[in-house]
Amino acid sequence: MRNLSSDTKITVERREQIVLIGINRPRVFNRIDPETFYGLASAYFDFDNDSTLRAAVLFGHGENFSRGNDVEAFSALAKSGKAFTLGEGQIDPLGRAQKLSKPLVAVAHGDTWNMGHELHLNADIRVASVDVRYRQTENAYGRVPGVAPVRWPREVGWANAMRYLLTGDPWDAETAFRMGVVQEVAPNKAAALEVAIGVANRIAACGPLGIKATLKVARLGVNDSADAAAFANLEAEYVSLFKSEDFSEGRKAEAENRPPVFHGR
Repeated sequence: MRNLSSDTKITVERREQIVLIGINRPRVFNRIDPETFYGLASAYFDFDNDSTLRAAVLFGHGENFSRGNDVEAFSALAKSGKAFTLGEGQIDPLGRAQKLSKPLVAVAHGDTWNMGHELHLNADIRVASVDVRYRQTENAYGRVPGVAPVRWPREVGWANAMRYLLTGDPWDAETAFRMGVVQEVAPNKAAALEVAIGVANRIAACGPLGIKATLKVARLGVNDSADAAAFANLEAEYVSLFKSEDFSEGRKAEAENRPPVFHGR
């Protein structure tokens, strides 16, 4: 396991047979920029390839889990023409091309928006603090979600997902629990993290070969292989929107705290 110090954008703390992976950009609401995404991808790879680790817990430092994509950083990358691709020693934290072979438990608290919600959605078991504020704001600001349109409808049903994807409206822990996205709701951030650590430790006490087999077979059952074409199409739409007038208007309106005026171009 790589030793990442506490001042890095991703922290890694080993606790016997489990590992805690933390998003550490609290001054910018734990937004995910390319460097943070790559760091998370490396931490996932290290966990998945360490035979002494049985489960991982993903959480956010500070007041929020994550407000998601650092749009300015990714927009600059897209406009530069440089490829945003994962390399050797990395696993996609959004689980599009490859998933972890071992269990991931995610803890959401505070603002859990956009890519933050999608990182949470990619976990096998999810815990939320009662103060969590979920959102997929992309369509409200002229963008498109990066993963949720593919994965979320299958988990919660078409209309439940579209109710929030197509409006950008927020939802809370109670709503997430009702829809089945969250398995445990805790009274605060600290309690939610302890619940997640407890679940991870109980997983770690089970037979690791059986755990891996359970995940593998269950994923075949939900037909994850059918997602590849959808993810490819969504990625193309995502990149093209960065170049649209509506994208620029959405970013300007968000900065000026006003409703955007879209023209579909």
